[in-house]
Amino acid sequence: MAVFDTPEEAFGALRPVCVQLTKTQTVETVERLRAQLQAVSDSALQELQQYVLFPLRFALKTPGPKRERLIQSVVECLTFVLSSTCVRERELLQELFSELSACLYSPSAQQPAAVSEELKLAVIQGLSTLMHSAYGDTVLAFYEPSILPRLGFAVSLLLDLAEQEKSKQIKVAALKCLQVLLFQCDCQDHPRPLDEREQKQLGDLFASFLPGVSMALTRVITGDFKQGHSIVVSSLKIFYETVSFVMADTQLERTSDAQPKPASVEPRVAELMVHREAKWVKNTSDKLTVLIEKITECVCIHPHWKVRLALTELIEALLLKCSQSLVGSAGPLLKALVGLVNDESPEVQTQCSKVLRHFADRKVVVGNRAFADILSENLHSLATSLPRLMNSQDDQGRFSTLSLLLGYLKLLGPEVNFVLRSAAHLQRLSKALIQVLELDVADIKVVEERRRPSGGLSSPPESAALLQRRYFRFFTDERLFLLLQQLCQLLGFYGDLYLLVDHFMELYHESVVYRKQAAMILNELVVGAAGLEVENLHENHIKTSPEELKEIVTTILEEYTSQENWYLVTCIESEEGGEELTMKQSGLQAITSAAHTCQVTSFQAFSKPGPTICSMNSNIWQICIQLEGIGRFAYALGKDFRLLLMSALYPVLEKAGDQTLLISQAATGAMLDICHACGYDSPQHLISQNSDYLVNGISLNLRHLSLHPHTPKVLEVMLWNSDASLLPLVADVVQDVLATLDQFYDKRATSFVGVLHALLAALAQWFPDTGDLGQPQEQSAGEEGSHLSQKPAAPENTATAEDIEQFLLNYLKEKDVADGNVSDFDNEEEEQSEPPKVDECDTGPDVEPPPPVHIQIAKDVMERCIHLLSDKNLTIRLKVLDVLDLCVVVLQSHKNQLLPLAHRAWPSLVRRLTSDDPLVVLRAFKVLRTLGGKCGDFLRSRFCKDILPQLAGSLVTQAPVSARAGPVYTHTLAFKLQLAVLQGLGPLCERLDLGEGDLNKVADACLIYLSAKQPVKLQEAARRVFLHLMKVDPDCIWFLLNELYCPEQLTPPHPSLHPVQLRGTTGQGNPYAANVLHLLQELQ
Repeated sequence: MAVFDTPEEAFGALRPVCVQLTKTQTVETVERLRAQLQAVSDSALQELQQYVLFPLRFALKTPGPKRERLIQSVVECLTFVLSSTCVRERELLQELFSELSACLYSPSAQQPAAVSEELKLAVIQGLSTLMHSAYGDTVLAFYEPSILPRLGFAVSLLLDLAEQEKSKQIKVAALKCLQVLLFQCDCQDHPRPLDEREQKQLGDLFASFLPGVSMALTRVITGDFKQGHSIVVSSLKIFYETVSFVMADTQLERTSDAQPKPASVEPRVAELMVHREAKWVKNTSDKLTVLIEKITECVCIHPHWKVRLALTELIEALLLKCSQSLVGSAGPLLKALVGLVNDESPEVQTQCSKVLRHFADRKVVVGNRAFADILSENLHSLATSLPRLMNSQDDQGRFSTLSLLLGYLKLLGPEVNFVLRSAAHLQRLSKALIQVLELDVADIKVVEERRRPSGGLSSPPESAALLQRRYFRFFTDERLFLLLQQLCQLLGFYGDLYLLVDHFMELYHESVVYRKQAAMILNELVVGAAGLEVENLHENHIKTSPEELKEIVTTILEEYTSQENWYLVTCIESEEGGEELTMKQSGLQAITSAAHTCQVTSFQAFSKPGPTICSMNSNIWQICIQLEGIGRFAYALGKDFRLLLMSALYPVLEKAGDQTLLISQAATGAMLDICHACGYDSPQHLISQNSDYLVNGISLNLRHLSLHPHTPKVLEVMLWNSDASLLPLVADVVQDVLATLDQFYDKRATSFVGVLHALLAALAQWFPDTGDLGQPQEQSAGEEGSHLSQKPAAPENTATAEDIEQFLLNYLKEKDVADGNVSDFDNEEEEQSEPPKVDECDTGPDVEPPPPVHIQIAKDVMERCIHLLSDKNLTIRLKVLDVLDLCVVVLQSHKNQLLPLAHRAWPSLVRRLTSDDPLVVLRAFKVLRTLGGKCGDFLRSRFCKDILPQLAGSLVTQAPVSARAGPVYTHTLAFKLQLAVLQGLGPLCERLDLGEGDLNKVADACLIYLSAKQPVKLQEAARRVFLHLMKVDPDCIWFLLNELYCPEQLTPPHPSLHPVQLRGTTGQGNPYAANVLHLLQELQ
């Protein structure tokens, strides 16, 4: 708190120190003066300002060498006085300004003095404080022509410090002081707003410094990145504020060509003054353009985002305030601005978008013919060099180049039509986009990946996005493709859509090489024309009308789905798999994936002319892009796309059933896009609502199958994605399919069998059997313990004598029946028991009611399957077995239809089980298990006679092999066959209720798999077999297990009974011990 509040008191305290400082200039005296000044109030110090400043100024002006420490103390004390007072006299301001500036200059060396960093910093802060302390009009009076030499001297000193000094603190302070001198201070109350006359006065004065200031700042800005971003940001701000002030269009418009004669100005000073007439403006503009190009090129790649942000401010200031005077700089400035549109920093992106929108609102480009011409020329130049740049730059460089092109389009807006209507410009731009979007189609996986035979459209696999990823020749970064999409969308939004679509359709027809890229561009043009995903910077732009857009989409859609563009070769495999390579293989060679099959077949095809991997990949990608285009068209048109469903839905469903995974996924994506656009809940809902049209198309095309070979795929996809309400519509079509299959069974069986599989799978889902018709066919290893929950009465329930007697009587009766000893009395009883049932049902003619539609369809399909079971094509036999399995499931509740068909199918099924490819054996055994579960008693004798001996013999033969095999064996076909037989044998035997002799055959064949030497999975499967057999005959199984391994000696319950000796060993070395012990525990 101040002690001396009045000038009188302050004078009394300060006078001795000021007198002493005038006599002897020492650091201690200066420090004592400063200490006294801190006790003086600001108002008192203002009255004594010149009195206090006199000894300090005297110390600075005293001739002779002085210590730097003394000068620094004096400057710091002087700064303290100025910070607490105001300078109200112009002469005092100019004198102090000169005296402080002289502290950093050496007259003898004619260059800045080599003084300490502390002194430099003190002088810079003193100058800044001095200018801030100047009172109101005093500052403006300071900036008169006579001050030019002294002001120029100070500016050059500060620029030299900012450029040459190593200390970052001094650099920053020098730049801030320079801002103050050039009226660019950030303080709210300094400087005050200037009127037009004052602006022109300062503009004429600062024009003298413009060359030196701009060149020095350019060197600072383009210097080493390590100098710090704050220095570069400050330099950029001073540069653009100085240039935009001196070269402002508003000031130059009021400048006359004749130079006025300055009043009372020395001749040497008059030579320094600049008259901003047209010639000077032209020369200065040309030189500034060179500097601006250097700055933009350097700052655009600066690593710090604040520097790039400052560059956007520079561009905005110069283009808004100097659009006429700096026309030559518009090119590099606009290039830099649009290059930052997609900057990695969100702050820079936001500022760029804000500046672009500001330019659009004020029509900076559209309203300036010169700017529009520059942009058009830049766009043409960039389009010309785009392929070369894409080929030579890295991904970051490509990203910058495409961002530049995108920014040009955003700035031009509707004016881009002037570029597009030039044939040369449009040709350059389109060929550049076509070349950049060229796909790399060498990846063999595109052809290899095959679709699963079933699955709905509403749940595409999670890896679909990964599989659909495109690989381009000229870039790998996904961001570049997104930029190219934005480019095409902007062209569609601002450009003449008819012109663009016609041009790219010509390229689509011109060459197969261009077709995929042209389709991608067309897809995005339509989305852009709809105004979707486009940032509109030009509010007055009129979008394409919905009617015009629909007309254009219809044209493109017709081209996409035409015969020559829709049905392309995507795999060398023939429709029916004419190359029966796999049929001749057996054992391990029989297991080949679809990819391997395609590879082997394709290698054969190389020996004769045919499509290559690259050409098939190219075709696949073309179809995918066209399917994606249909989805994009639906997105663009919204509900209006419903009018185009008649022409779009059927082809998309064809591709949804394609065997190539990428095509199927692309069609699924298109279906989902159509659903979202047209307001359908799901693809199932879409198909259901349009099923009448689809079924009609299928029925018509089946009559001309040679012209429409893909028709079955449409029906297959419909069946996979519908409900029971579709059955009445497709019932007649199914009969057409069966009739066509009868006619072309030797040529097109594969596609029709796929339809039949989809049909029966749908019927099994739509009409599930609700009755208790059988036990589950297979149980997991974790459910082993649950088998005993279904055992007969628990052992603790003691049987009575009557129970034992009844058991023996039933046993003897069944034994007589089994031996054929049936008495007449029994027959009479049976005959007497029958009439009530006959009388009950004998109320009308004995006519069986017609079966339901789905049962009749399943019956008809199963009849065809019986004939196709012996087909020479391995693929068809496998598919037919799958269909046969589903037929049994659907017919399970109608035994009158199922049992005769099962009887007819049995001989062919036996041959598939006993003398066919291992893959077929696996599939046929699955069918056998299903048959056993649905019609067990009917199959018992047939199974025991025709199948069981071969299965048991195969298990016994293969057991030693699996016991000696290593871990690789679990991947072989032999292991899979063993495992499948063991897993299915138990439920099958239980369902068929085998007799003791057949049961023993099964048990004997499976006992060896209880050995610890067998693979773990086979041991588990064998245990499950015995768990099922326990339900059929637990006593027999107990005896067999104890004969194999007896964990404990059996003691008779009474001494009169003889001890029982079993052959099973009790030692720990028995390999069957663990599994047998586990099973015996289950029996207890």
